[in-house]
Amino acid sequence: MLAKTFSVALKGLDSIPIEVEVDVSNGMQSFNIVGLADNAIKESKERISSAIRNLGSQSPLRTNKKIVVNLAPANIKKTGSNYDLAIALGYLLASGQIAPFNFNKILFIGELSLEGELKPISGVISFTEAAEQNGFQEIILPWQNINEAMLIRKTIKVVGLKNLKEVIDYLEGRLNYQMPEFNLEQFLNQEPQSELDFSQIKGQELAKRALIIAAAGGHNVLMVGTPGSGKTLLAKSFINILPPLSFEESLEVTKIYSSAGLLSKNTPIIHQRPFRAPHHSASLVALVGGGTHPKPGEISLAHRGILFLDELPEFSRQALESLRQPLEEGRVTIARAEDTITYPAKFILIAAMNPCPCGWLGDSIKECNCSASNIIKYKRKVSGPLLDRIDLQIRVDRISFEKANEKNSQDDLAEDKQKIIRARQTQEERFYKEPNGILLNSEMNPKEIEKYCVLDKHCESLLKNAMEKYGLTMRSYHRILKISRTIADLDNKENIEPLHINEAIQYKIGVENNEPWM
Repeated sequence: MLAKTFSVALKGLDSIPIEVEVDVSNGMQSFNIVGLADNAIKESKERISSAIRNLGSQSPLRTNKKIVVNLAPANIKKTGSNYDLAIALGYLLASGQIAPFNFNKILFIGELSLEGELKPISGVISFTEAAEQNGFQEIILPWQNINEAMLIRKTIKVVGLKNLKEVIDYLEGRLNYQMPEFNLEQFLNQEPQSELDFSQIKGQELAKRALIIAAAGGHNVLMVGTPGSGKTLLAKSFINILPPLSFEESLEVTKIYSSAGLLSKNTPIIHQRPFRAPHHSASLVALVGGGTHPKPGEISLAHRGILFLDELPEFSRQALESLRQPLEEGRVTIARAEDTITYPAKFILIAAMNPCPCGWLGDSIKECNCSASNIIKYKRKVSGPLLDRIDLQIRVDRISFEKANEKNSQDDLAEDKQKIIRARQTQEERFYKEPNGILLNSEMNPKEIEKYCVLDKHCESLLKNAMEKYGLTMRSYHRILKISRTIADLDNKENIEPLHINEAIQYKIGVENNEPWM
């Protein structure tokens, strides 16, 4: 007898419904799973057999039947253990051990334990989204995943159950299930994101100004400075001046963490901006994503948040160069022989480095003992094309004793936060009707730059002179315009003015064209 159920395959952040066909026929005892299944799925035969046996039903490995399970479409690679429940129910249905049900309306996902318990799985948001988009009326999943599924439920019924017996009882009408009430607000409490506060930073007015611009427009920042000058403190405090995630942004981030299996058991939604700080020894795969079964890397886990790369030149050249596409396009494409997967990667890069191998080049107290050739070699670890993609480049020097003992005003910090929020609201209104869904000035393409970064004759002259003097590329030209637009938004100005252009130029040429960096 042939039976069908439906499960779902995860491809990146997208999900594809999978038809699970189970055929039980007379013949030599066998249990085979076909349809490009990985080892985790092939091993499910033992889990499923044990779960069904402990249920009190006839196990597929203890019957004189030929059992064939086909996962269709057969040309899509299937990975993971979320097919256990669909296969088990398909076998029970095909062998006549449970009553028929309308398999076209229900999507089954869940891993089975040996005793038939349903174990939590990853990627539930994507699975629920696929169920709604493909016309299913119900999705049955482990009860631990129900809050995650309820985040985006619109039309379908979400059924969270504990074990295989409960699933069968529900399908045969012996279990009266009511969806639990879901209160999203209980998961959206805005707790402090960091113990470090921007107001605690003494001095470093230039660096703080650059970070305020970065927060307002989503721009990337490079800080070059001596050890102990405060680069790491600035980076870790930066998250506290960023506006909170919108609900739509939270869902984007949660979807990534769900697919990676990194969601907290107690919180089904990411409601705070991510802060990712991989060590400089991180591999290319760890940073960008990939692997045998591709997973999102640090740059995707930092989506809508911050990627902090401390000691930038110490990262491998291959890892650094892999950042060029994400910084330009806001996404990363992982190509493998079997498939190509794209993950979102719209993050703010905060990078920090010393000016030389010893770290003391240009310091007011300690003397640098590096040779000229070593300094040049050290700087060349960060390529020109990568630097070209970093909007704000600033020098961070040690602060004086007097500055260290000054008291900062909380009022100034509150005012800066309000300016950032207002600037982002301005950008939201500006880009509301744009078809590509951009949110920030840093995401503008050349067409949008031409539309929203109109310059008068004076501004054009300033920018022309800067390009000729410093040999700036067209990419740098566009990035200066983006920074200028953000500075104008912070000043609540409709048009870009000469002072905005001047400030933007200084940030873009900063450490590249000022001694002692060079």
